Amino acid sequence: MKLIMAVIKPFKLEEVRQALIPVGIEGMTVTEVKGFGRQKGQTEIYRGAEYEVNFLPKVKVEIAVSDDVADLAVEAITKAAQTGKIGDGKVFVYSVDKAVRIRTGETDGEAL
Repeated sequence: MKLIMAVIKPFKLEEVRQALIPVGIEGMTVTEVKGFGRQKGQTEIYRGAEYEVNFLPKVKVEIAVSDDVADLAVEAITKAAQTGKIGDGKVFVYSVDKAVRIRTGETDGEAL
């Protein structure tokens, strides 16, 4: 099993969700986060004063999948989230040792 974590631009979330449906992804966890990378921050003006925003709003999407679907899911996320501009985000893939569905007690593949 794999845990796919993607940090993307917020306006790309719905496109990513739609791209994962044909892959067979039935659920995901979404968290609003802030961060920066090469995109750095940006300068904004508030009441005539200029200030720098160091952390930009992003969305973190987490998906647990079976090993055979992981590459397809990463490809779908990458294509759907890409704008071609700096700050598109990153995708990380982790190995998952165990998963348990709390309601039924199902484990590993059945729990997904």
